[in-house]
Amino acid sequence: MQALDESCSCSGHGDEAARFCHDNGKTSVTELLSTIRGPWALIYWQDVSSTLWFGRDAFGRRSLLVHWPSSDDSRFLLSSVSPESQINGITDSHTEYCASNNEFWEELSCGIYSIQFAASELHGCLVGKVRKHEWNNPELKKLIEWKRTSVEPKDEKVCSGSCLSPSTEGVTDISASLMRIEQNSISVPAQKVLIALRDSVMRRAAVNPIMQNNEVGGETSAPVAVLFSGGLDSMILAALLHRCLDSCSCSNGRGLNAAVFRDNEIDLLNVSFDGQFAPDRIAAKAGVKELQRIAPSRRWNLVEIDADLLKLTSEIKHVMSLISPSNTYMDLNIGLALWLAAGGDGWLYDETFNTFSVDKQHLKYKSEAKILLVGTGADEQCAGYGRHRTKYKQGGWFQLHEEMRLDMQRIWKRNLGRDDRCISDNGKEARFPFLDEDVIRILLEIPLWEVADLDQTCGIGDKKILREVARLLQLEDVASLPKRAIQFGSRIARESNKKNFGSNRAANQVSAGSVLIQNRTNDS
Repeated sequence: MQALDESCSCSGHGDEAARFCHDNGKTSVTELLSTIRGPWALIYWQDVSSTLWFGRDAFGRRSLLVHWPSSDDSRFLLSSVSPESQINGITDSHTEYCASNNEFWEELSCGIYSIQFAASELHGCLVGKVRKHEWNNPELKKLIEWKRTSVEPKDEKVCSGSCLSPSTEGVTDISASLMRIEQNSISVPAQKVLIALRDSVMRRAAVNPIMQNNEVGGETSAPVAVLFSGGLDSMILAALLHRCLDSCSCSNGRGLNAAVFRDNEIDLLNVSFDGQFAPDRIAAKAGVKELQRIAPSRRWNLVEIDADLLKLTSEIKHVMSLISPSNTYMDLNIGLALWLAAGGDGWLYDETFNTFSVDKQHLKYKSEAKILLVGTGADEQCAGYGRHRTKYKQGGWFQLHEEMRLDMQRIWKRNLGRDDRCISDNGKEARFPFLDEDVIRILLEIPLWEVADLDQTCGIGDKKILREVARLLQLEDVASLPKRAIQFGSRIARESNKKNFGSNRAANQVSAGSVLIQNRTNDS
């Protein structure tokens, strides 16, 4: 905030504003905000210039909603979340104007905005023109454009990164292996991605006050949790988090409490709407065994969060307010699963008993971790969705690249604002290691055919480079798992289809995931 206070008060944009600030020896607000890495959303009143600054980071990792003045309501409003009273039909002086909450608010598109206000002739009113500013960081602009260095392979035989990679058989110390990679400057795609992801997780796990002195009942609780399906993305994050916490505990002079980290536990949050039979629950249990194999000294807390969709009436209303203005059944299913997972209220299998007796197998447990690592961005950047395979079959490498670029350029609207609202409602902070600026840059520098090979079958060619990363981390079992979205892996989509459409078959006939909740309610 101090830096913003000291920034140039010029609210203009373009070369003229830049020259003005430069001539006065100051940095403009736009220049300052363009230097920020990681997620942010901002509303800032600059009193000296009577200017309101607001915006979101270039990928929209933090929520910010806007209501632009309209003929029905001339007010300009900004909010991190839509008021729940509008969803529940409760009106007050602030919400009576709203005929439809989902139509009233919209996700603010990524960028930096300003309004310089001046008093109008109308009593009690201010007038101003909204300006959207260009990012001043050339490297950031390249990431936003999402242009890949090499999209289509040449006619000559393409050698994959795996054939260039030195053997990792028998490697037991991944940290030492990574050190050798850095020292020898080995430019192997999977190894470069691994290093970038490791650094990304490190940034999101270290030197944060909420990770220190986080005690419950006199015992140090796990400071960081992973949204855990047992799939490829969450397993990579869990394995890297283990290594990063170890590195944190050995760091000196960085403000870290080594005693907190050395015996740390890691919470793995897994949500299921089908008890022990949901695919994600089965995969999560297998994943924990694999993590225990590569990191036996770490305490892995698999937090089993079970839910019954038919019993979540008030919870559904609350989550509907959180996902707004998103308003499809797919949005609600994903939002509800994320909200429950972030709450961390479930059951923990205590292995110290080493028994399957009913009274000892599960203990009630609530994760107190304030940081939640989420795998969002992995599928969009590494061709993990079924539609990517369809585009590749229809139009080859170029069409695949265009579909992936579209996914990345709309991820702020389709995913991130919604997910941030659902997770932060529990007092947790969502962090997205796959959407780190350096990770995005590294993946764009790698030829597309090294990132994915969709001539191969599911579980092999999709997210090919991340499967190689998993093998470098000695996660052999998970490296061949197919993609499962949270709404399917947790079985909430199946339960939602039965509840709202009568059956999975009926839901599939109307593409239930894209059906608007409001429209369906009006029809019923």
